[in-house]
Amino acid sequence: MLLTGHPMHYPQGAPIDPATTSRGSDQTGMRAYNERLILSVVRRHGAMPRADIARLTGLSAQTVSVIIRNLEQDGLLLSGEKQRGRVGQPSQPMMLNPDGVFSFGLKIGRRSAELVLVDFTGTIRARMHQTYLWPVPDNILHFTLSAIEQFTAQLTPFQQSRIAGLGIAMPFELWNWVEEVGAPPADLQAWQSTDICEALSLKLPFPVLIQNDATAACGAELTFGSGPDYADYVYFFIGSFIGGGVVLNNTLYAGRSGNAGALGSMPMGNGFVTTAGQISRPAQLIDTASLFILERSLKQQNIDTAPLWAAPDNWEIFNPVLDEWVLLTARSLAHAISSAASVIDFPAAIIDGWMPENLRAKIVETTRSEIGRLNLQGIIPPVIEEGTVGVHAKALGAARLPIFSRYLFDQNVLFKHIQ
Repeated sequence: MLLTGHPMHYPQGAPIDPATTSRGSDQTGMRAYNERLILSVVRRHGAMPRADIARLTGLSAQTVSVIIRNLEQDGLLLSGEKQRGRVGQPSQPMMLNPDGVFSFGLKIGRRSAELVLVDFTGTIRARMHQTYLWPVPDNILHFTLSAIEQFTAQLTPFQQSRIAGLGIAMPFELWNWVEEVGAPPADLQAWQSTDICEALSLKLPFPVLIQNDATAACGAELTFGSGPDYADYVYFFIGSFIGGGVVLNNTLYAGRSGNAGALGSMPMGNGFVTTAGQISRPAQLIDTASLFILERSLKQQNIDTAPLWAAPDNWEIFNPVLDEWVLLTARSLAHAISSAASVIDFPAAIIDGWMPENLRAKIVETTRSEIGRLNLQGIIPPVIEEGTVGVHAKALGAARLPIFSRYLFDQNVLFKHIQ
């Protein structure tokens, strides 16, 4: 049975006021702020003693001790085994309580949907995946509510009380991609009249937030992957359609409409794409570096494409078509990375996607080679790195939204304190 209660709706991943979300109405805004700060430092750096927390946050030892005691009572922090040093009293590291917070993350893709249950440390506790030819709102609602019901039933009553919310990662204006996914116009246009965030809010007792899917994947890399290694980077996620994100000053940059880093729409030279009505349009990155391009090529060779969307494990069965697609993708990524670097001097470009790890490594290696063939006069090319979150990046990025909205700070706020 699903939990019942009063639904809440927070569009576009909007943040919740920390003064109203931490521990109760008797909390002052400053204490709520400091609680978030301590939780964020521990999440970022791992288990550490109180003295290190005080040093990194700039708070007094007494203030840290009081707040940590409250966070332990709330079940958000755990104390580890005491560690004896050479001088003074033994220190006791503090760490996030994995069972202290839970969050659901829903990825709505053009070929599949995924729902994950994530704990406070970002570990996936449960996962459900569904493939389809194209997404339909009613089917997505049924899949999501059914999975949440199953996952919730596996939690203890205490764990159920710690659910922070549901985050949704999905392409904005999904109905604009009718031809590419081969869906009847009526099925995808149903998304124009469906506010999936509101529809789920009416059924669930916790906050529901939403973010562009590629932006969410970028946020997952920033939080759970190698993103903190770079203050600024451009991020690409290769899915059914390629998308991306931008990180500036250790912060996910969403832009005025929440669609910053819409790298799939980046023009690709002088190429053109002919639509079904024989109308040519300039080619974009989405037309040259997406999995639906690979799918189309496989179908032309009468190769079953179902494994593309069922599980990203062994795709060697797709060779030699796969090799041709890798080269096209790498050349397109090299062009896109150099174009992005001409606007913002990114030190790094990170590439991830719905694919086997060995294939991701091959794409990154080939992209490094291809960018060296371009005319880069006046541009310092970024370091090109593999993403480390992998195939679940979009769902994890979605699950990240309620946790950060209620308990944590983004990297920008955190780095202002620890630098």
